[in-house]
Amino acid sequence: MDKDLFETMRLELRRGSLVLAVLACLRTERYGYTLRQALAADGLEMEESTLYPLLRRLEGQGLLTSEWREEEKRKKRFYVLSPGGEAMLAALTDEWRGINASLDRML
Repeated sequence: MDKDLFETMRLELRRGSLVLAVLACLRTERYGYTLRQALAADGLEMEESTLYPLLRRLEGQGLLTSEWREEEKRKKRFYVLSPGGEAMLAALTDEWRGINASLDRML
């Protein structure tokens, strides 16, 4: 098997799943570092260079809200789902479950 091709395809498969994972994790308010920890604890490690642009994009799309706060003498940006983000998470979860059921039948 071509390892480079596998890595390319693995990243492509993973990329679409990360949006769903980030939305799911942000049902609870978190800042970037704790979000990365939560994702990693569930087996989805993500680099900062991937996470922060994704957070900005999701916020720009109205799916997240954020707020700067000082915690432990440092300013941190906390993110949480917006009402639109909650609706999008529900719709994407339904879509994911349908795709997953189809793939389970095929595989």
